[in-house]
Parts: sequence; C-alpha cells; structure tokens
Amino acid sequence: MIKSADRINLVQEYYFSRKLKEIEQMNRNGDNILNLGIGNPDMSPSSETLKTLVDAVNTLDNHGYQSYKGIPELRKAFAEWYKRFYNVQLNFDTEILPLMGSKEGIMHISMAFLNKGDKVLVPNPGYPTYSAVSKIVGAEIINYDLLPENSWYPDFDALEKENLTDVKIMWVNYPNMPTGQYASANIYKKLIAFGKKHNILICNDNPYSFILNDSPLSILAVEGAKDIVIELNSLSKSHNMAGFRVGMVAGNAKYISYILKIKSNMDSGMYKPVQLAAAKALESSWDWYNSINSEYKKRRETVWQLFDILNARYDKNQTGMFVWARISDSYSDSFEFSDKVLYESKVFVTPGGIFGSNGNRYVRISLCSSQQTLKTAIDRVTVNIMS
Repeated sequence: MIKSADRINLVQEYYFSRKLKEIEQMNRNGDNILNLGIGNPDMSPSSETLKTLVDAVNTLDNHGYQSYKGIPELRKAFAEWYKRFYNVQLNFDTEILPLMGSKEGIMHISMAFLNKGDKVLVPNPGYPTYSAVSKIVGAEIINYDLLPENSWYPDFDALEKENLTDVKIMWVNYPNMPTGQYASANIYKKLIAFGKKHNILICNDNPYSFILNDSPLSILAVEGAKDIVIELNSLSKSHNMAGFRVGMVAGNAKYISYILKIKSNMDSGMYKPVQLAAAKALESSWDWYNSINSEYKKRRETVWQLFDILNARYDKNQTGMFVWARISDSYSDSFEFSDKVLYESKVFVTPGGIFGSNGNRYVRISLCSSQQTLKTAIDRVTVNIMS
C-alpha cells in the first residue's frame, strides 16, 4: 500500500460527511430521518436566474474553457452588487475574483498567504474549515474565544495578551455562523484597527448578510479596510444557489493577484452558463430578497417552538439561516443532546461542539426545511422526547 501524505493525519473527515453517512444508513433501514442540520437552501433561485442559465446552456459557444478570473459580466455584476447594497466601490477588473464557492476561497487564501509555521487566529466557535485548511497548509492555529457575554464578538483585550508574533491571518465571520450574531460597523472598525496594529490580514467570511437582515454590511465599507482586509462572499445562501458553487473574494488588487496565482493552478475556469446565471441573480431586487426572508421568518418561529419543547434557550435577535440555542444542563454536551434527538425522534440537529469547545453547550437548527417538515419534527419530538 502507498502511504498517505502526513497532512492526512492532521485533519479528520468533515463531521457532516461522517454523520450524513450514518443518516443515510438509518434511512435505508426505514427510519426516515428529518435532517434539520445542514444549511442547504431548499428554495429556488429567481426565475430570471434559471431562465438565463437555460438560455446560456443552449447557446453553442458557451461550453468551452473560461477565464481563470471569471467572465467580465460576472465581475461587473459583483461590483455593482457591492455598490448597490454595501456602498463599496470595487474595481471589477482587479479587486474581485469569482470562486467556485467561498469554501474554495479559504484554501486559496491560506495557500497564498501562509507559510509553514505561520500562525492563524481562528474563532471558537467557528466554521471548521478555517482550522482544517490551516492545518493542511502547515500553519499553527491560535483559537480566540467568542462568548455570549461578549455578544459573540472577539475580546480584543484578551487578544492583545496573546503572543501575536508570526500571526499572519485572522478569520472572522459576520454575520456569524453558527451563533447568528449580526455584523456591526463598530466591530468591523475594531477588527481593521487590530489588523493594522499587528500587521494581520483580516479575512471576513460574509455569506449570510442578506438572510433575515434588513441592513447588509461589508467590512470593506469601512475607510482604510482594503489595506488589511479581504472579504469572501457567496451566492449559495443569499440566492439559493448552493449547488451552483459561485462565490467571490474581494480586496485590494495586490492581494487578489496573489490568490489568482494559486487559483489559476487549480482549476480551468467556471462554466460560463453558471457565471451568466450568477450575474443575473446579482441583479435581484429587495423585493426578491424580502420574499425569501418572509418564508425564513415563518420557519424561524416554528424552530423557536421546537427549541421550546426541547428546553433549549435562544436569542430572537439572531440573523442568518440558522437558530443557535443553549441546551439544558442535564446533558453532558451537545453531542449527547443531538444523538438523543436523532435516535429517539429521528430528527437530526447539529451539535454545536463541532464548531469548537465554546459550542459544546449549544445546538443549531437550519431554516432550510419546509414548514411541514419542521412541524413534523415538532410532532416527533413531542411524542418521543417529552413523553
């Protein structure tokens, strides 16, 4: 047998990948699991988006290789989207790079900026990919706490006490996943000041700003942000296009050029009909976003009911497409809670512990299930957990 690379031993198979295999087997056994754990939008992109995709697919000359940095139509659409909703001016030719999903961007950014032994500030709780990719590229992870008593924002006084020597990147994610904490101009200003003081690249992952949020914010709107900030964004959540795999990274031209060097060696461009459809999606009006959020609001209220039955506490001011709730102290941790609900009620909710130790007392439910599915989950939990 050929021995694997050492980096394979640094990471585990993604939790959801492993758990979904178990759920798939349970379904084969006839359990009919209700999966409330994954942020996989179940609603459709706009009709104009889909029509653009179909028309482009049926155009003969759209099926070849495309530019490594995306077609101009898509880059211009991203620039206009940022200007219209975030009041951020971006040069479409040099300050925007389309990606095959922002998850791809986390790897590209890490490969473009991190050498072996460089340090990375990673939030706890936070998206597991920040840690996984940092390990893969040989960086040293320094976890920083996000705590409810500080509204799930970084504690800058605590960060200043850390040894920040050799810290190259700080991953941040607002509106936050998994906690649902909203973004604010004030926290963005503090992050930029912190980055400039310590010469740390601030990487804001911003895919949730249009979900249950009337005031989308970008960290790039803060004066001087481009000196020390790059921002990831995505159409997966905001436009119901997760399977399209369309994201972007924005920042000053020099930073984008570094990332393009990595990306251009890893793919041969995104399918043109998908790019054209994405450009059309970015033209969506507030009315379209509001129609999606109207449904999410109804679902969120139903999820609140489910958490009430489960004796879990939550903040009604959360944004994004999940509800984050603290579990009862009668459970040892979130994994015990999640498995109890799964095995007894055939309902899967995400244990917060997968996002870091500060998530151990929390669980997360996605809003990407229909009202009927959520109500069925309530019925099951009521019968099996509460009886």
